[in-house]
Amino acid sequence: MPRIKLTRPRPSPADAGRNGTTEPVDFGPLSTWVGFHLRMAQSASFQAFARETHDTYLRPGRFATLMLIGKNPGISQTALSKANGRDKSTLTPVLADLEKRGLIRRKRTTEDRRTYRLSLTPAGEKMLVELTKCATRHDRNLDRLIGPKDRERFLAILRKITAEIG
Repeated sequence: MPRIKLTRPRPSPADAGRNGTTEPVDFGPLSTWVGFHLRMAQSASFQAFARETHDTYLRPGRFATLMLIGKNPGISQTALSKANGRDKSTLTPVLADLEKRGLIRRKRTTEDRRTYRLSLTPAGEKMLVELTKCATRHDRNLDRLIGPKDRERFLAILRKITAEIG
């Protein structure tokens, strides 16, 4: 598993020219496109999460996977794939990595040998507790940026995007 590279968040288009370089960047229509800003916000959020979890070398997606398995012991890979917004082909290497690290267990079902049920190991449970503390700090910082007044509306908009585009 490669280590997370800790870097400063990329500057937003509004920061062009103030990012320590003298080279201005023309973002063209990207400067007003929601999708571009969603991607930039995700990147900044992931980097901030990585700074919070610096000793674990687990990416936010792996944390989400651990959380979903921890909250749903015995969940199938298919159900996890849908809940996590990943297709099975991208989820499989994530699960293999978590299993290799000793954080999850994959057990074939007797009813259908193609189906695995997933659960956390004791090490996975411990890791989830530690990562949840980091994620809580990270989420508090995001709340500070979004503001308590806008939080529910912001989440509703993100859920709407996920539901209608995803």
